[in-house]
Amino acid sequence: MALYLTEAEVEELAGVEDAIAALRAAFADWGTDGVDNKPRQRIRLPSRAMNLMGASWNSADLCGHKSYFSGCFYFSLYSFSEKRLLALIEANRLGAIRTGAASGVATDILSRADASTFGIIGTGRQARTQVLAVAAVRKLDQVRVYSRSEEKRAAFAEDMAGRLDCEVVAVDSAEACIRGVDIATTMTSAPEPVLFGDWLSPGMHVNATGANGFERRELDDDAVMRASLVSTDQREQAKIEARELMDLTGEGRLAWDDIAELGELLRGDRPGRTGDDQITLFKSLGLALEDVAFAKTVYERAVANGVGREFGP
Repeated sequence: MALYLTEAEVEELAGVEDAIAALRAAFADWGTDGVDNKPRQRIRLPSRAMNLMGASWNSADLCGHKSYFSGCFYFSLYSFSEKRLLALIEANRLGAIRTGAASGVATDILSRADASTFGIIGTGRQARTQVLAVAAVRKLDQVRVYSRSEEKRAAFAEDMAGRLDCEVVAVDSAEACIRGVDIATTMTSAPEPVLFGDWLSPGMHVNATGANGFERRELDDDAVMRASLVSTDQREQAKIEARELMDLTGEGRLAWDDIAELGELLRGDRPGRTGDDQITLFKSLGLALEDVAFAKTVYERAVANGVGREFGP
């Protein structure tokens, strides 16, 4: 029988560090064992859209797909050798944790080893896992937080200060959040840039994580062009979702072949950071393969601990 796992059970069973390990394993296999990831598809609804995405991970004997719309998130995990559904997982927290983990993997590969200051623009439902993931791979001395709401950024800073062993401060502008930090993350739904190239300093690493559709963008052109190494989780998906990259490649100022995939960096097929003064960029989109990888960990923990409700024939 299959397992049904709730949001609360997902959060109980595994966290950001577990997801980072899971994503490392899956991305390392990509390109070597027939991993297949299909970019997000959007089905129009009377209001907004239903999103569909799927992937297979051959060496793990797993495939799965996620569907979501208007706050309703589900992930289905299958064993293709057993030809059966293993689990149906409520996937809001699953998605937030694995999205944070992708930034954690990229930050570990691309930021300076001594990076210790971090700024995040955005305090929404996925911002916390972004902070926790960066803190999992770098020893942070200070975290700066900015959102347009003074109340929300203050509350977010207070919450994160209770979770981290470092100073967490709410600042009163996006520029003050980013200037001078070693690592920067954007996690917004902004239609126009919230981070600008002239704020970046040599040696900085940037995670652009909030915008995953052509109608959104978080970085201006200068922020992308100042990066000597630009990466993403999948070029195929970036070609239809990464507005910051699509505009520049369309103008001939950036080439898709010059943009590294996370798996290529992990496997050493492409070099990562080669100097302390480099500015590096990870454009995160969120892949079904990341869901499969983290769902594997969650499912295995659930089975081992007797968590979840069985259903089906």
